[in-house]
Amino acid sequence: MAPGLDPLARNIAIEQLQIMAPLAVLAGLIGIGFGTLNASDQYWLPSISPLFSSLALIVGVGLLMVQLGEQINAPRYLQLSSLILAGGTLAGAVLQWLAQLVAQWRSGMGKLRLRFNWQQPGVKEVIAVMVPATLSSGMLHINVYTDLYFASYIASAAAALRYANFIVLTPLGIVSNMILVPLLPVFSRLTTPENWPELKVRIRQGLLLTALTMLPLSAIFISQATPIIQVIYEHFNFDRNATQIVAPVLAAYGLGMFFYLGRDVLVRVFYALGDGETPFRVSILNIFVNGVLDFLLVNLFATPGLVFATIAVNLISLVMFLAILNRRLNGLPLGEWGRAFLGLTACSVAAGAVSWGIRWSWQHVLGDDSLLLQILQLLLASTVAIAVFGGLALQLNLPELEILTARLRQKLLRR
Repeated sequence: MAPGLDPLARNIAIEQLQIMAPLAVLAGLIGIGFGTLNASDQYWLPSISPLFSSLALIVGVGLLMVQLGEQINAPRYLQLSSLILAGGTLAGAVLQWLAQLVAQWRSGMGKLRLRFNWQQPGVKEVIAVMVPATLSSGMLHINVYTDLYFASYIASAAAALRYANFIVLTPLGIVSNMILVPLLPVFSRLTTPENWPELKVRIRQGLLLTALTMLPLSAIFISQATPIIQVIYEHFNFDRNATQIVAPVLAAYGLGMFFYLGRDVLVRVFYALGDGETPFRVSILNIFVNGVLDFLLVNLFATPGLVFATIAVNLISLVMFLAILNRRLNGLPLGEWGRAFLGLTACSVAAGAVSWGIRWSWQHVLGDDSLLLQILQLLLASTVAIAVFGGLALQLNLPELEILTARLRQKLLRR
């Protein structure tokens, strides 16, 4: 999968895979725990349980630094460091699963008893969707493996993709929990023809709520990629050169945030309609499209080209899903939706331009030589970008903006 790796990196990767192999089972158990707890109206623990993995990893790295001290850069300690990272990842997954087990027992859903009643109607419906959905999810991972294949020939490409992806996944995870999780049962209740008008309204809400949350973040990630990387990562061995490698990748990821989450919204519409085959077929097509685009764009843009290929695949999927739903649901108001999206895109461009201007002015007047200056500049530029986007979006009179504001207010009051 990564023929371009040097022998040392290859051996480390093999050992890490051997250590983390049990994750293949643990990931399934953790996924079942997510579904079980959500079914019993418990959302808090599933949202924070990934923190256990992160904490275990941090503890492992901290112990390693204490033990090695100044020798941590020595080549002979690279393998030990990688083994601790792999072991910490495995330990974190075990902790995450155990924490979910406790919550499941308390909610009365903790008994582990195998049952194979395949004739139950509900089981049949789930399997009909789950089998192609599982295959479709697997196709997405093939795209990741294709990206890693090309990344193995570029120095630091895999690491840059991972560093940038970690930052992007944080808002994507939060927003998907806020938007996608509540939408799926809503879609499922509106699948009969007489409810299609309401289903179309809900699809629009899902897409525009995604745009309202992702587009301002895209503006910030694109205009503030370097300061974000500096504040989060540029410490100790992660120097300015590393920042210059990762920042363009983060900006590229920022460009495609809406298309990634928007595609997920439409995939859930197909699942609600009991159709797992359409996303599966589109995923198969995208494997070939992603491979071709990786080959073409990596030569033009190096590591960011791999991200651009993924963005193009998500955009193609989004367009195909809309076209299929437009035909299946007897027409969608695509023109109206498109105008709303173009308006929000213009708001995002304006917010990004203002944010970049603040960054440029700050650096020329105050500089960014200290962590405090970097944090203050990032906070100011991000706050102004969100304010500009929100102010311009208000002029569009979108009902989805009121829905988003009400949800945020509800979350804050609950806290």
